[in-house]
Amino acid sequence: MNILITGAGRGLGFQLTKLAVERGHHVVACVRDGADASAGLLSLASEYGDQVHIERMNVTVEEEAARLAVKLKNDDVKLDSIINNAGILLGREHKLATLPMAYMKTTFEVNLYGPMNVIKHMGSLLADNSGAAIINISSEAGSVALSYGGDYPYAMSKNALNMLTKMVGSEFQSRGIRVLAVHPGWIRTDMGGDKAPLSADVSANGILDLLERKTRIAEELYFVDHTGRSMPI
Repeated sequence: MNILITGAGRGLGFQLTKLAVERGHHVVACVRDGADASAGLLSLASEYGDQVHIERMNVTVEEEAARLAVKLKNDDVKLDSIINNAGILLGREHKLATLPMAYMKTTFEVNLYGPMNVIKHMGSLLADNSGAAIINISSEAGSVALSYGGDYPYAMSKNALNMLTKMVGSEFQSRGIRVLAVHPGWIRTDMGGDKAPLSADVSANGILDLLERKTRIAEELYFVDHTGRSMPI
């Protein structure tokens, strides 16, 4: 399986890349720039050779997504799956009264427009009716039912990402491509912090099980957690 993963340099993205190649998959590991290709990712590429291709792509720049799509097409790379993992969390310390609105713009550019750019340009590289899938890494923070009056940029961008997931899923259904928004759980990463109860590898294994269809999900669902459990909208 050929899997394109964004934000592959660290955290959940790196764990997804590591475990995917250990399962025998090939990964196009996308990082924003050279500095985001962590020592771990570089070591992984060295160990697994042509199973890991590190590519530079700032998901917020549509031209970079288009350029990489053309490169992959010219190299005769067909994708079986896309994992839109790259994301940011800004303004956690703010309530609405003190929130810099620039945080909203930046967060939407990464958490919503980034996946849109990737799907827009990489979607044509997914094979029809072959079990292909797109997984957008979302969050329980994006659930309207579970909203808690904080993390405005992150929560609202993830809610919009869930909407994007539903819309793309409806569009791509005729191609036999499954599209899911996945809450990875509260995991121990730079974003999740040290107090998070879940390790990134546990979440990553669950997400890969979804990708490989080892975990079965009802057709009507589009927002689930890493175990395949339905999340409240």
